[in-house]
Amino acid sequence: MKYLAIIPARYASTRFPGKPLADIGGKPMVRRVYERAAAVFADVVVATDDNRILEVVESFGGRAVMTSADHRSGTDRCREAMDIYGGEFDVVVNIQGDEPFIAAEQLESLKQCFADDSQTDIATLVKPFSADEDIFNPNSPKVVLSQNGFALYFSRSVIPYQRGVEPKLWQHNYQYYKHIGLYAYRTEVLRAITELPAGRLEVAESLEQLRWLENGYRIKTAITTLPSYGIDTPEDLAALDLERLK
Repeated sequence: MKYLAIIPARYASTRFPGKPLADIGGKPMVRRVYERAAAVFADVVVATDDNRILEVVESFGGRAVMTSADHRSGTDRCREAMDIYGGEFDVVVNIQGDEPFIAAEQLESLKQCFADDSQTDIATLVKPFSADEDIFNPNSPKVVLSQNGFALYFSRSVIPYQRGVEPKLWQHNYQYYKHIGLYAYRTEVLRAITELPAGRLEVAESLEQLRWLENGYRIKTAITTLPSYGIDTPEDLAALDLERLK
């Protein structure tokens, strides 16, 4: 199968303006993500809405395209970038521009979802909650899985609810999974889902993947045990362990 990896990278951010250009060990964050993606995929492109990011990507030899500043999500930005970039691809991979430590193993796991199951429309990653993580945190979306690894539902609430069990014991009785926001879509599916209106479940939970489930698309999951290091704020950047870059 032929893959196109797209890295959405906006300059404007309420919590961290200019985040893609933040320095991490001597390189801008967007370059760190790009190099990780390029180690797995032959075709990688940054989708941005700001000339400063475009110029930085091109300065280190990367490929970038300018996209609209009005997209409601990274998925929509990926659709536009795919159309601008051109070419024939089977799958588009949406790699978060604020994950400088994304691992090749995780990206390969996404690819395997399509190789293993022809019914996969979309693929994403999930990670087991550790015993010391707060499953009740609404900023960590939860996901429940079918026996063959397809997502049944995503929620900011704790799912499943354990009737008759004290909440403090829930993690002892059941393995909860949190969603890692890394997606891959079959090309025709990406085109279709970006034409869909917002769904009722999506609006209720503010989770775009619920729109896809609500419309019958099948989301295959791959389980990762590797830590996630998303950079949302300057404080997150300051707390990075730069030894991981070596």
